[in-house]
Amino acid sequence: MQSMNHWQRIEAAIGGEATDRPPIALWRHFPEDDLHPDKLVAHTLQWQDKWQFDLVKFMPSGTYGVEDWGAVSAYRGAANGAREVVQPTVLRTEDWRRIAPLDVRQGSYGRQNEALAAAARGLGGRVPLLQTVFSPLTTARKMSTEKLFADLRCFPDELERALMVITEVTIRFALDALALGAHGVFFATQQASHRLLSTAEYERFGKRYDLMVFEALRGKARLNMLHAHGDDIMFDLLSDYPAEMFNWHDRLTDPTIAQAAGRFPRLLVGGIDEHGTLLHGSERDIEDQVHEALSQAAGRRLMIGPGCVLPVAATDASIRAAVRATHQFQEGLACA
Repeated sequence: MQSMNHWQRIEAAIGGEATDRPPIALWRHFPEDDLHPDKLVAHTLQWQDKWQFDLVKFMPSGTYGVEDWGAVSAYRGAANGAREVVQPTVLRTEDWRRIAPLDVRQGSYGRQNEALAAAARGLGGRVPLLQTVFSPLTTARKMSTEKLFADLRCFPDELERALMVITEVTIRFALDALALGAHGVFFATQQASHRLLSTAEYERFGKRYDLMVFEALRGKARLNMLHAHGDDIMFDLLSDYPAEMFNWHDRLTDPTIAQAAGRFPRLLVGGIDEHGTLLHGSERDIEDQVHEALSQAAGRRLMIGPGCVLPVAATDASIRAAVRATHQFQEGLACA
C-alpha cells in the first residue's frame, strides 16, 4: 500500500479503512518546564520531530484549569510528571459560590493557548494537534477535595451553579484553542468511574456538562479524543459522546480492546501499559504487547497509545520499541 501521511492515516483508521500501518501517538508531561510557554513549545516540537507520531496531544500542566480560580499546585516528583493541587480553592460548601467567570485569554488559561498557538505554527498543520481540556466535573474535583462527592449529594444546587460557570469557561477556552490552531481537543474526564459515582450521578453532574462542551465544538473541531481516566470506567455511558477517538486504561481496567471494538464505532486509542510493560519490560515485551493489542482489533480502528501519560522515566529505547512494533505490524500481515 502507498505510504500515507499522518492525517490520511488517522482519518482512514477512524473510518475503519485499511492503512499503510497502524497509527501511533505517545505523550508525556514536561514537569516544571510546562509552566513556561516557550519551554513547553520547544519540548512539543522536539518530541514530534524526534518520534513523528501520528497525533500531537498538547501537554500543559494538568492543573492549569484551576489556578486562575486560586488553587495552588506543585510538582512533587510524580512518576508521570503531573502536578498536584496543594491548596484547593473549595474547602467548604459555600466556597462553590466563589467560582466566577474568567477571562480565558489571561492568566494560566491564556498561557496554555499562547503556547499552543506557537506549537501549531511550528507543526504547520502536518499532524493533528489536540489541546488538553478537562471535563467540568474534573475541574471541579481538582479545585476541591473529596468533599466534592458529599456536596454533589447533599448540596447539588451549589455544585451545579459552579459547574455551569466552569462549563462556560471550558467552552471559551476550547473555542480559542481551535481558533489558534488546534484541530480538536483531548477531553479528559476523571470521575466517570463506578468507584466514584453512580451512573445517574455522572449523567447529572458529568455527562450533562460534558455534552455542552462537545456541542459547542460541533462543526468547528476536526477531530476530538475522549479520555476516560481511572478504573471501572463508565465505558458504555461515554461511548455515545461525539468524539472520533476513545482512550482509556485498557491494560488496567475493562473493557479490553477486543470488547470495546464492538461498543465504540470509531477509533480506539490504547494498547500500552505505560507504567508496567513500557517502563519495566524488555523491548521484546513491549513489541509483543503492541502486536497483541493490534491483533485484538484485527489491525483496524486502533491507534497505539498509552492508557494515560507516559512516565517521565520512559526510555528512548522503550519508546522506539513501541514505534517499531507498530510500524512493522502491517508488514507482518502482508507476509502472513
